[in-house]
Amino acid sequence: MRIGITGATGFIGRHLAAYATDRGHQVIAYSRRPGSGLTQPKQAPHALPETPLDALVHLSGESLMGLWTAEKRDRIWKSRVDFTESLVAHLGTWKAENRPKVLVCASGAGFYGNSGADAVDETSPRGEGFLADVCAGWEAAAHRAEALGMRVITSRTGMVLGRDGGAFPLLRRVFACGLGGRLGSGRQWMPWIHIDDAVQLLLLAITTETVSGPLNLCAPEAVTNAEFTQKLAAALHRPAFFHAPAFALKLLLRGMADEMFLGGQRVVPRVATRMGCPFLHPTLSGALTSLV
Repeated sequence: MRIGITGATGFIGRHLAAYATDRGHQVIAYSRRPGSGLTQPKQAPHALPETPLDALVHLSGESLMGLWTAEKRDRIWKSRVDFTESLVAHLGTWKAENRPKVLVCASGAGFYGNSGADAVDETSPRGEGFLADVCAGWEAAAHRAEALGMRVITSRTGMVLGRDGGAFPLLRRVFACGLGGRLGSGRQWMPWIHIDDAVQLLLLAITTETVSGPLNLCAPEAVTNAEFTQKLAAALHRPAFFHAPAFALKLLLRGMADEMFLGGQRVVPRVATRMGCPFLHPTLSGALTSLV
């Protein structure tokens, strides 16, 4: 297959490109980073050059990290919802025979809002909050491609763990210094997945013609923040005595604290299970051991 990837120099994009290439697929990489082989015109970053594609994986977007000022929220929305709307509209100008047959668009587990202790799967309704609004708008923009005859998959991604990207390198440094600890009560659920499983699940969804709609990109073992903290500390053989109080996080990070650190989702990968995805790292302890 010829697979295009936007955000191809990002953490997931790099690994997906390598994984797909190793399995005999041809990857067309798109990136806006200088020196990365930019193929998107500066004045119209959604305007990918027309080339025959079997699939397009859309991963680009403004980082969620940083204070959620009004300007930051605007950049997050525009880079996800508005960009995807423009991208799909641009694909509509391609010749039908060149358009990708399947569009995989990144989304997030934040779609479910703060679901508390209730388990959520791909059939669960959207939650409340800024991230839920962004994810819902992002997915709606992607689903416009169905009118162009594309199969659309929206990957609701949890925290992706890998040595060379995502949150893990920073967490490893913090815990290695003995500064690790739970956030708030620690009872909030944390959806996670090892990078190896993330990319194999994405490629499996691309090549499985019966899969469409939401896809929870997370491991089958759900953990709370307290459990994650304990298992990471054990894997690194370090203590985890520190505790970040909820009030301090809210004071420092404002709305970002409630949605990204103090709230959570107990996500079940129902579609992945139905596909028979052979998770390489189904448990957090095993995933962390492979990383350290």
